Amino acid sequence: MVEEAAERTKLWWGAALVMAAVGGMRGKRAALTGLSAMAVSEILSNAVVKPVWERRRPPKEFIPHDDVDDRPDSSSFPSGHTAAAAGFTAAVAAVWPAAGTVCAVPAAVVAAQRVHSGAHYPSDVAAGAALGGIVAWTVHRLPRLLRKVIL
Repeated sequence: MVEEAAERTKLWWGAALVMAAVGGMRGKRAALTGLSAMAVSEILSNAVVKPVWERRRPPKEFIPHDDVDDRPDSSSFPSGHTAAAAGFTAAVAAVWPAAGTVCAVPAAVVAAQRVHSGAHYPSDVAAGAALGGIVAWTVHRLPRLLRKVIL
């Protein structure tokens, strides 16, 4: 269920819509910051790092269950799902800590599911989470950094 909700970032778009609808200005800012970090994290993971760092998916023999036939063919490193989840969650937490705490639960489930499904090694997930965290920090700080450079 979580895997399906996380596909094509539907889970994070839904969370952003809820935050924007019920959170006032803070919710709108958290949603926008989260979606921005999610998008940049996903682009960096899938379009920049994966093509450079070719890594095969874990062998089917490593997976203790039979449901391993529906795995992507792309590079395993880093986990794009985890990068998007961590980027969104960390960016939201920087703006609205309570909402970020709520988002951390499904983000952790997404990361664990990527390993359980056999789509990724734990190091792929850790790298995706680190990438998402770095992007979230950058997206959150970017307006202030730009103001310092411009002014």
